[in-house]
Amino acid sequence: MTATAQTAAAQTAPPRRSLTVLDARTRRRNAAEARFRLFGLMAIAVGIAALFILLASVLANGAGSFRQTFLFLDVHLDEKVLDKSGTRDPEVMNKVTTIGYGKIVDAALKDAIAKNGIAIEGLTDKDVSDMISKEAAALVRDRVLADPTLVGQTIAVKVLANGRIDGYLKGRVTMDSAERDSNVSPNQLRLADAMIEKGLLVKSFNWGFITGPDASELRPEAAGLGIAILGSAYMMLVVLVLSLPIGVAASIYLEEFAPKNRFTDLIEVNIANLAAVPSIVFGILGLAIFINFAGLPQSAPIVGGLVLTLMTLPTIIIATRAALKAVPPSIRDAALGVGASKMQAVLHHVLPLAMPGILTGTIIGLAQALGETAPLLLIGMVAFVRDYPAAPPEGFFDPAAALPVQVYNWTQRADPAFVERASGAIIVLLVFLMVMNAVAILLRRRFERRW
Repeated sequence: MTATAQTAAAQTAPPRRSLTVLDARTRRRNAAEARFRLFGLMAIAVGIAALFILLASVLANGAGSFRQTFLFLDVHLDEKVLDKSGTRDPEVMNKVTTIGYGKIVDAALKDAIAKNGIAIEGLTDKDVSDMISKEAAALVRDRVLADPTLVGQTIAVKVLANGRIDGYLKGRVTMDSAERDSNVSPNQLRLADAMIEKGLLVKSFNWGFITGPDASELRPEAAGLGIAILGSAYMMLVVLVLSLPIGVAASIYLEEFAPKNRFTDLIEVNIANLAAVPSIVFGILGLAIFINFAGLPQSAPIVGGLVLTLMTLPTIIIATRAALKAVPPSIRDAALGVGASKMQAVLHHVLPLAMPGILTGTIIGLAQALGETAPLLLIGMVAFVRDYPAAPPEGFFDPAAALPVQVYNWTQRADPAFVERASGAIIVLLVFLMVMNAVAILLRRRFERRW
């Protein structure tokens, strides 16, 4: 090759690039990657901010439901009113209604006001009586009927204040709003201020919100979650007992034993489709089969548990099959190679290794079922229930409520105190979900350490 040809080839050859010097194309690629990472961080930040805003809103609105305003009174249980016969027979004393006990509680409040020298201009007897919750008379009545020997004595009682008075201590009711509210008067709020100074009116932790039953619209201060918590626990027990063995057995068969043909492909497609079906469809199915056809009672945990089991099964099956697929095929081959049968290889080796994923999927399915509302509304769980269900198995057939349905019920009521109660119920529901997820994490780690 001549010198002229070599010079021409050198001029047409691409310039050499150094690995230590970034060219324009590399800089553009690095900038695009940096922008992608920035967008990802921004998305995470927005999600976390939205979560904190949501939690802060729920906590701000619902924290007050765990603290309630109480009146501390010395109530004289007048024998002439509660037991005219003097026999202390509970059957005879049971004829005295809450109206009679209400008069005794009202008299105790008036005596306390007089003894502490509280005087409010323009205060009427009705204003004084309305300071006390309608639930107070029932609480005193239950206590007396449980121990008739208290009649004739003066006992110290802790009774609920009216919902508007409780709202005043929590900042929900003001003097201006009281002038426009027929359920409370400014004189009552002035009386509440004076009673707070004397220690007769105190805001303390409200165990009744967690353990008590629901209350009517006239007694929002007495509404509780006891029956709803018990009903949700019963339903989750039914779902766990039915969905876990059925879901795991179906997954093992489909993944390990079922032949690969069009029939099994059809089953897999239908399982995936059922996981995406709206929950209200399962409620319609439960109403048609379990209530109209099988004749099971409405608003019973057994019906709610059966409906939620149908809804949870696809989730558990999909999660269990994914956990079984994640087990290396060498585990199966090694077990079969040393003489184990197919069933022994699955039960003794594959299933224990897949157990963390199975438990995680099961608890996620239970958590999803715990928060469902639409299917429970269709089977009558929206009913107003005051009596606690009995212990299992009878309690599975007794009327009960559920936590998400209780939240829905309270948001439909007019009194602002029920909105606070609904947010408090959401907090309890979130605590349940956090506990269930914590249990899933602990179980998964325990099984992972074992293998």
